[in-house]
Amino acid sequence: MILIVLKAQIRPEKRAEWLEGIERYTANVRSEPGNVSFDYYQNGGDENEFVMVEVFADSAAGDAHVATAHAQEFFPFMSTVVAKKPEINYQNLDGAAWSEMAEVTPVD
Repeated sequence: MILIVLKAQIRPEKRAEWLEGIERYTANVRSEPGNVSFDYYQNGGDENEFVMVEVFADSAAGDAHVATAHAQEFFPFMSTVVAKKPEINYQNLDGAAWSEMAEVTPVD
């Protein structure tokens, strides 16, 4: 499994354009056969900072994602709306999946 977390600072004057673009991109990425999940979040303290969390089944699915037409269109679009170069955290989890969190158990 591949886990990718991107953090992007969006130019305030481009925020509406960003929101439209990321909505379309989210729908397209979620339709990819190798996509496990794709979500984006706005920072609660900075309305122009966003985090995208992407999970792909394996390296091949991640490579296929980057080669899609929608990714090849989104990357140049993203360059027009970001205030600075986005940060990325890329993790190859070698087949690992979700596991239960040890520190929290529901109580009745």
